[in-house]
Amino acid sequence: MTASVELTSLARAGGCAAKYSAARLEQLVGGLATAEAADLLVGLDPADDAAVYRLDDQTALVFTVDFFPPVVDDPRTFGRIAAANALNDVFAMGGRPLLALSVTAFPEELPTESLGEILAGAAETALEAGAILAGGHTIRDDEPKYGLAVVGTVHPEGIWRKSSAAPGDAVFLTKPLGTGLVLQAARDGRAPGGALEAAIASMVRLNRDAADALRPFEPNAVTDVTGFGLLGHAYETAVRSGVRIELDAQSLPALPGALEVAAAGIRTGGDRRNREFAGPHVENAAPAELETLAYDPQTAGGLLVTLPADRSVVLEAAFAAAHLDLWAVGRVTEGSGVSLAGS
Repeated sequence: MTASVELTSLARAGGCAAKYSAARLEQLVGGLATAEAADLLVGLDPADDAAVYRLDDQTALVFTVDFFPPVVDDPRTFGRIAAANALNDVFAMGGRPLLALSVTAFPEELPTESLGEILAGAAETALEAGAILAGGHTIRDDEPKYGLAVVGTVHPEGIWRKSSAAPGDAVFLTKPLGTGLVLQAARDGRAPGGALEAAIASMVRLNRDAADALRPFEPNAVTDVTGFGLLGHAYETAVRSGVRIELDAQSLPALPGALEVAAAGIRTGGDRRNREFAGPHVENAAPAELETLAYDPQTAGGLLVTLPADRSVVLEAAFAAAHLDLWAVGRVTEGSGVSLAGS
């Protein structure tokens, strides 16, 4: 893979590791007035992976926006990753994307060919997701940033929320963890052999197929694991559902090289912010490198799913038959907060 410009050298932080602090975001959003609209099915109270607005009894719009600085140097790959990350918000709500617009910030001194490659990569991924990249908006900025605003549809009765996990649910993940660790190690020139390539392959993969396989099982709660890390997103699900989520650290899937990087002490800035947000609500009894994996900010991560445990065996069989990854990583119980157990 070659790059005409070292995009990551222009970014202070890349991907979802650049997300604003979840703790500060809660304070910011908490001060906003909640819109009063009967057809606003998902808005700020409580917030979720996307907004949802009902058009009629059969159709609701899913709307989201997501953008970030470069995570890799190759422009087309960056465009694919950024697009997948944004489109995955629609899949996390149970919807299907229709239309996307680019959100672009780009230094004027960089060649337009690089921006063209970013847009081409995004258009490829949007098409793969079943959507059309139909335009966008571009501004000048010293630090390049790219992402999408995406509109999709979902049946009003088929919305997946992160606030409806129930005691007795099993907890699943559909992608391995560790993108933040591997990307940071690559920036430092310390990534194990093959680790960056595996992380890129994971990030460009849409959650479309996993969502399609999951849809017949009517999950109780779904969210995608991105910048707040597994523990941050698990905590959001737990607190908004009024339950406790118990995760088995030894069952957490890791990208190749991610645990090696964690053991070497490499961290992203997002790790610290995620610990500040979720840490006070997490009971941890796991080895340090597995705890780090669970706090690691993910870019274009997989789905975090809860559904009644008696559906687990059939769900696992369905994913296996479709050759899709799925890991059972915990359970939902009565109580509050999150636990991370493991010897």
